Amino acid sequence: MQHREPVARRMFDLTEPIALVNFFADEPNDEMAALGLGSYWDGYFAGRSAPLGRVPAEVVHAAFYSFAEGEVARHIPKVWEAATPEAAYAARLRGCVAALRRILGDLVGTPGLARAAELLAKASTSAPTEGRVMYAGLRTLPMPEEPVARLWHAANMLREHRGDGHVVALVSERIGGTEAHVLGALAMGIYPAESFGRIHHLPAARLAAVMSGLRERGLVDDAGHLTDTGREAKARIESLTDALAEAPYEELDPAELADLTSSLEPVAARLRATGSR
Repeated sequence: MQHREPVARRMFDLTEPIALVNFFADEPNDEMAALGLGSYWDGYFAGRSAPLGRVPAEVVHAAFYSFAEGEVARHIPKVWEAATPEAAYAARLRGCVAALRRILGDLVGTPGLARAAELLAKASTSAPTEGRVMYAGLRTLPMPEEPVARLWHAANMLREHRGDGHVVALVSERIGGTEAHVLGALAMGIYPAESFGRIHHLPAARLAAVMSGLRERGLVDDAGHLTDTGREAKARIESLTDALAEAPYEELDPAELADLTSSLEPVAARLRATGSR
């Protein structure tokens, strides 16, 4: 069903705090550590890539897109010596559900949360999988029945569906993974971009080469700030990402969409208030 107004950006604002517990809360990291995955990044790569199975590091690098050369290979396939992909995803799910239960407190068990989980599950299992590698991997997994688990799993599916589309948007603008972090950092007001937490650890020569390439294309100026051309490119990327993220919500009629929005608002507000921690 085509809606009169795009809904993907609004849904991203409401579902992203749910998915982010995986990265910010302690419980998922604790579950991964219990499997023998000794570092945060071991757990990250194992848990997130698990739906793809035991694929080579090159495949994970391509699907994740935003990591510098060699970063994935420090973890894949090493992590599979400690745990199977199935065990890693189960641990990730357990940790995220535990974090959501702690943070959401009295919202757990309410009709509103159950309704949000039901409608998110409907939306998250309705989109085409063609060209959506991460989303397709998650679609092969069973949808949990328990509402909090269903809420997180569906939100994570929608996040990866959007992420797959974001990769398409970046490729269409010929923006590589590290370049994407530079543009994103500058758009968020982080300056210099090289100080951004996702790239600050990269070799100085690598970062200098990235910045030089962006300058040559007129996307950043000599001082390292976004140019008008850079801002326009960033805006096109975000606009296309939103457009490509619409498909799951076309399964919902206007009443269901309104119901989903109102059911998610208190959940998202509680999570934002804690930083999804």
